[in-house]
Amino acid sequence: MPKKRSGGGLTGTQQAAKFLGVSVLAGAVLAGIALPAAGVLGLAAKGTVKGFDEIPANLKRPPLSQRTTILDSEGGQIATVYSRDRTVVPLEDISPYMQKAIIAIEDSRFYEHGAIDLKGVLRALNKNATSGGVAEGASTLTQQYVKNVFVEEAGDDPDKVAQATQQTLGRKIQELKYAIQVEEELGKKKILENYLNITFFGQQAYGVEAASQRYFSKAAKDLKLEEAAMLAGLVQSPSRYDPVNDTEEAAKRRNIVLQRMATVGDISQAEADRAKATGIKLKVSKPKNGCITAVNGAGFFCDYVREVFLSDRVFGKTKEDRAKVWNRGGLTIRTTLDPKAQESAQQSIKDHVNQSDRVATAVTMVQPGTGKVVAMGQSRPYGFGKNETTINYSVDKKDGGSNYGFPVGSTFKPFVAAAAIEQGRPPTQSYSSPYTMPYPSSITTCSGSPWVNDSAAKLENENTAEVGPYALKEAMEKSVNTYFVQMIQDIGLCPVVEMADKLGVVQGNGTKLPVAPAPLTLGSTGISPLVMASAYATFANRGTHCTPTVIESIRTADGKSLAVPKSTCSKAMTERTADTINTLLGGVVDSGTGQKAGLQSRPNAGKTGTTDGRKNAWFVGYTPNLSGAVWVGSPSQQVDMVNITIGGQWHEKVFGGEVPGPIWRDAMTGALEGEEAPAFNNITIPDAPKPDERPGSGDGDSDGDSDGDGDGDGQQDGKPGDGEPGDPGEQVPGIPGISMQPGGIGGGDSQGRTGGGDVAGRTGGGDGDGEGEGGWNGDGNSDGNGDWS
Repeated sequence: MPKKRSGGGLTGTQQAAKFLGVSVLAGAVLAGIALPAAGVLGLAAKGTVKGFDEIPANLKRPPLSQRTTILDSEGGQIATVYSRDRTVVPLEDISPYMQKAIIAIEDSRFYEHGAIDLKGVLRALNKNATSGGVAEGASTLTQQYVKNVFVEEAGDDPDKVAQATQQTLGRKIQELKYAIQVEEELGKKKILENYLNITFFGQQAYGVEAASQRYFSKAAKDLKLEEAAMLAGLVQSPSRYDPVNDTEEAAKRRNIVLQRMATVGDISQAEADRAKATGIKLKVSKPKNGCITAVNGAGFFCDYVREVFLSDRVFGKTKEDRAKVWNRGGLTIRTTLDPKAQESAQQSIKDHVNQSDRVATAVTMVQPGTGKVVAMGQSRPYGFGKNETTINYSVDKKDGGSNYGFPVGSTFKPFVAAAAIEQGRPPTQSYSSPYTMPYPSSITTCSGSPWVNDSAAKLENENTAEVGPYALKEAMEKSVNTYFVQMIQDIGLCPVVEMADKLGVVQGNGTKLPVAPAPLTLGSTGISPLVMASAYATFANRGTHCTPTVIESIRTADGKSLAVPKSTCSKAMTERTADTINTLLGGVVDSGTGQKAGLQSRPNAGKTGTTDGRKNAWFVGYTPNLSGAVWVGSPSQQVDMVNITIGGQWHEKVFGGEVPGPIWRDAMTGALEGEEAPAFNNITIPDAPKPDERPGSGDGDSDGDSDGDGDGDGQQDGKPGDGEPGDPGEQVPGIPGISMQPGGIGGGDSQGRTGGGDVAGRTGGGDGDGEGEGGWNGDGNSDGNGDWS
């Protein structure tokens, strides 16, 4: 009597034995494979197995997931990323020892039988029936390969993996039919090749090439006998026989494989004995997966490449489609990263800002005319440890960046100037630019409904010495707040909004800028360094804006090329306007707030920016062939950069020309070393008639904030007109702190009309007290105040 389960009925093993026995007796043996009659399938539990002829015969074999290699613009490797570490190799690149070892231990009659080994099945069934359990398996390499295809297709979905590996009669019969198809279509050698490339060998290594590299740091074609035997032994249980964690168990299993090879005649007994006497000698290579392994600090660039791939419809209609392509891997992605520029950026970062500093810096470089991102780095490395982060401070939230970007301060003012010049205002345009003034009572907008200053908000310049009238050139060099607010009162907010749109300027969360004077003149809203570098590249490119791009080409594992997203270039302003801005910003680095950033070896231009409270300091600048943005600040917006040590150097107060400026200068110098030094198409802008020398020509600190001291000592700011001690500038009393008017730039009402409103958290705080409820990077408390540079 056959043994019964406690619940009644035959066990699965006994059912299989009975079904196969009946099949053989029925004479249904084709091509060495026992095929059951449809009626016999009724022996299985009702509904668990379809009729054999009803099982689809078309086994889909998706491409095996492999590692993807990300390269820089010169072909150097940046990083490898993969969901499964695998490198597919042809059979001729696999050691003959490995081929023989896997066949000997897993399916010694592989070349003699069809899709299943009838003798092996009968032997296993007899042994298992005798033992009352599963004491011996009988799956051929072909059947194992089919099972691995199911597992591969399941990916990382645990439910699908469980379904693919379930030990049921129905699953076995399905594997059998697919095995028949595979034997007919591929042949023995191709099946062996596919099996060795798909199988899991433990330690995150899929396929024999990855396994050989992991355990022995060598190619699969170079495996010795004892090494091949060890790898072949892993297949049965990669965790149990893992040589890294249990050398003794691994050696026992390896020796079983060696003896089996001798038994079937693949090697002599003497060869087997010599190999058995050899100890397990590993040369383990640690898995190098992901952007955390990127060279030259390019982890954030690497991550940005991944984000672009997963978000761009050129790689698939849906995010799921794109993720499937990325996870399958096997891609070689050549990027726009310039190794020289990247190395220069990282070196400059290290020279000026320490990883452990209370504040961080981010540097991004873009090539004008192409939109190519050539460098991207930051002072806190890519990682999960102390003073590390996976947040990319250079990009927008959707690309892995901070929640809202960072307030850009006066680096926004060139956009206002460009809009005004496009509206016909001359580069000599002059405004009264008083030291203090109320925001205009009303300013026109694109919607036709004007912005209204219904809270009587006021703004001030950096100190009492900054009193107009000023013409555009001097106002840009000194970064005079009231000048640019008067300029938008003149032209309206709509031209500035339209200019920002043309330049691709959006907030870090991807939304458009708030239509209000503070964000559209004083840069109180958060924007990413990549967006700023790209926008300034438009000036360098004489008015044509090109969207950022990071991928040059992609090649699949089989050598095919994939379409990649291209930069889109469009005219944002006339060449004359761009040339005018280039001339104005050239003055900033020559004699204005950006003198410490200026390059000595080539024409350059740029603008400083420092936000209220000195929470953020910027320098964005460019040459005709490279644009770069540098941000320094606290990612959480919690640090006022006053009396602070950065990069080992103490600063009484930080401003755009002092810390970001030198970072930009050194990064650009190295990036452009050996490159051509083209000139701008500068225009002549006459100096405005100057009134009698104004008292107190010394101004405050370089870039200006809310505490201009008016010391005029020439040491704090590098602004024009700084005097040495004893000069008239010293006679101007300092301003220890600018007291904001209720509802002014920092507090704002709930509409954010004065730069500090809620605006869904975009400018930091809408509750009137400057506390940012939206936060920055999720935990900020930004006051959303305007810039004073």
